[in-house]
Amino acid sequence: MHRRPGYRREIEIRPSWRTHALNALLRLTMGAPLTHDSDVAALRRRYEKLDARQFKVGPEVGRTPVECGGVPGEWIAVPETRTERVVLYLHGGSFAFRFPNAHAALAARLCRRLRARAFVPDYRLAPEHPFPAAPDDCHAVYRGLLAQGIDPRQIVLAGDSAGGNLALVTLHRARAAGLPPPGCAVLLSPAVDCTMGSPSMVAFDGRDPMIRIANLLVLRRHYVPSPHQYTNPEVSPLFADFGGFPPLFFQVGNTELLLDDATRAAEKAHEAGVDVELELWPGAPHAFQLAGFLPEAALAIDHIARFVRMRLGWADISD
Repeated sequence: MHRRPGYRREIEIRPSWRTHALNALLRLTMGAPLTHDSDVAALRRRYEKLDARQFKVGPEVGRTPVECGGVPGEWIAVPETRTERVVLYLHGGSFAFRFPNAHAALAARLCRRLRARAFVPDYRLAPEHPFPAAPDDCHAVYRGLLAQGIDPRQIVLAGDSAGGNLALVTLHRARAAGLPPPGCAVLLSPAVDCTMGSPSMVAFDGRDPMIRIANLLVLRRHYVPSPHQYTNPEVSPLFADFGGFPPLFFQVGNTELLLDDATRAAEKAHEAGVDVELELWPGAPHAFQLAGFLPEAALAIDHIARFVRMRLGWADISD
């Protein structure tokens, strides 16, 4: 009988009615498929207007625009913030889109739970700025945080989707540059394989309410024009050497296209001797942690807090 690896945990809850409703809404509102002629810049503006209308950040959340390492972004702080604790949050959006309020709100929820502050960089986006612009910016930000005297052991590197990709690439680059690693990393539905070789890409195409393979193929071409780069570890961190990485925490929905991106990356990290945990969430949509009204999102952040507390020794965080 096949034995489930010890680092892998299937969350044994039934999807909430809110999750069922969100999945139904996503299926209705996905819009027309992308083509290679789609105006990505116009679509980005549309998404940012939607983000401004639908996602609100509480008045108690401080948002301070600054540059770090020459890259624009904003510090997120809450009344519970302890300034020595830092979350470097790399937003998702297929390397082409940004959702400033949605990601600021998620960063704020993490900050409340972790009693930390967060820096969310506004890294350059494709197709105007293809690879390696985004990883260049994220690496520059990490260097910038260290240059400010922030203790790397007090940094949580986190990201969702494309941001999860960039988080792993940032770890890879930091190690290559001889920089100290962050205390741990949190990867939410990370996209780690630009070859799109994960079996779940086929198994759940049409079932995943948010992501379609056809759209990923278009966006991949905008970010990485040359197929010769698809297996470059800075494009597809699945092909990186995970040896020496800090503790890694993965969360992913069990019917996502990116399910096997997360499971394959977690397995590779485990085989490299990395301290890793992987959680599979039943019926949860891609990057469900962004949807703060979902009970699963609140529980997921509790699990992130537990992981961080245990690895970084932040004793004032309770389960």
